[in-house]
Amino acid sequence: MKRRIISFLIIISFIFVFVIFYKGLNKSSFYEPKSEIKEIPKFLSKSFFSKEEIESQKLFDENKFYLFNIWASWCVPCRDEHPILVALSKNKNLNLIGLNYKDKISNAEKFLNELGNPYKEILIDQDGTRAIEWGAFGVPETFIIYNNKIVKKFIGPLNENSIKEIEKMIQ
Repeated sequence: MKRRIISFLIIISFIFVFVIFYKGLNKSSFYEPKSEIKEIPKFLSKSFFSKEEIESQKLFDENKFYLFNIWASWCVPCRDEHPILVALSKNKNLNLIGLNYKDKISNAEKFLNELGNPYKEILIDQDGTRAIEWGAFGVPETFIIYNNKIVKKFIGPLNENSIKEIEKMIQ
């Protein structure tokens, strides 16, 4: 009788543990950023060069186009896309703002010194929370902004087709 009770308790314990693990496997812990963001997020971030706090509301003016680019020096596609950003920075109708993502400042400075700085302003995102607020999945990601609204989002590095699309939008 005692053995049956012990066996029954062991079986019940195994079933209980199995149910808990099974429920845990079905519950996703993967974070997926919001992809329907249309308004630019309101945030505070430090300036890359001056280290002063900047409010996003003061960064973007009405009736101007902005290219907001999330990048990092350790990101190989960011390095590939950088000449495109330098070329786009010459367009007077477009202001480039960078968000340096989870990067060492010294590495980012070397990156910019080597490849050039196309950005009007660069913000720091040490822990990645600013990128999440923008709904970014990774780096590089680029947002076209007009009147404080996200007009277009490019996931991954910009290419020739993206340039044509951006230039068509800002004319």
